[in-house]
Amino acid sequence: MRMGKSKRENAMRQGSVSRFIDHHYRHFNAAALKDAAEGYTRHLDQGGMMFMTIAGAMSTAELGLSLAEMIRRDKVHAICCTGANLEEDVFNLVAHDHYERVPHYRDLTPADEHKLLKRHMNRVTDTCIPEGEAMRRIESAVLEEWVAADKKGERYFPHEFMFKILRSGKLKKYYQINPRDSWLMAAMEKNLPMFVPGWEDATLGNMYAGHCVEGHVKNVHTVRTGIEYMMALAEWYTRTSAKRSIGFFQIGGGIAGDFPICVVPMLHQDLRRTKVPLWGYFCQISDSTTSYGSYSGAVPNEKITWGKLGVKTPKYIIESDATIVAPLMFAKILGW
Repeated sequence: MRMGKSKRENAMRQGSVSRFIDHHYRHFNAAALKDAAEGYTRHLDQGGMMFMTIAGAMSTAELGLSLAEMIRRDKVHAICCTGANLEEDVFNLVAHDHYERVPHYRDLTPADEHKLLKRHMNRVTDTCIPEGEAMRRIESAVLEEWVAADKKGERYFPHEFMFKILRSGKLKKYYQINPRDSWLMAAMEKNLPMFVPGWEDATLGNMYAGHCVEGHVKNVHTVRTGIEYMMALAEWYTRTSAKRSIGFFQIGGGIAGDFPICVVPMLHQDLRRTKVPLWGYFCQISDSTTSYGSYSGAVPNEKITWGKLGVKTPKYIIESDATIVAPLMFAKILGW
């Protein structure tokens, strides 16, 4: 069958990665990737918005190389991420040249790992984050903001403190990558709605607790966290979904995904806002073993029973490594 004129013109406008996916990704997880990307685009073309969740160590995997452009091009409208992903994008921004890659990480002995510890190189799979140039540098910058807010009796969310230090320009002299490749920088420039549940288990969260213990920050509630994030999400979702359908694009599992998707049943069952729409699209990239009873491994249909998705909600699951799949999907959505 010949390709229709509009399809042919659209194919000609696409970049080489998109054309490669269209031609080669025909079956199994490859087909799921293509279908999910096309469903994502269709959801946006129909006037919808996309809520993205980021788990794992995607910032250290430098997802910003593609995600930042997704944000700039209005393909992402809100983000929920772990505290690790929030901070690690900025760690990479200021300390990229000091990171070390360990391709043979599977062969490391406990003694090898201890040598990395003594050098203050914190390993994430095949990548070591330098404590001094990354973590302590950001700690110093954000501590100033914590203390200043504490003295004024002001309170902000974790992402708002990060936006403050990026806007201030105090880190600019340390930039070691193009700031256009920082997804948090793009989110800050768009003032994107952000939600960071469980922030306190991240490196900066641990540091904040330490500064509270030492008395540098007097009021532990200077940094707003979980319950207030859910309250903010409930109001944002109620207000926004009244005008536009909101899709849910989930990278990995864990709290980054489970926390925000629960806002819909909470609105329906606990706040009795029964007219609030369900999520209008759902896609999860996960390499977890498919398993009922495991959030990360649950197939999308299980979410129907919890009042998160509807019978007719477009649903996709791609069982593969998100560091491979997410950039490819973004390339397809962006037409690269």
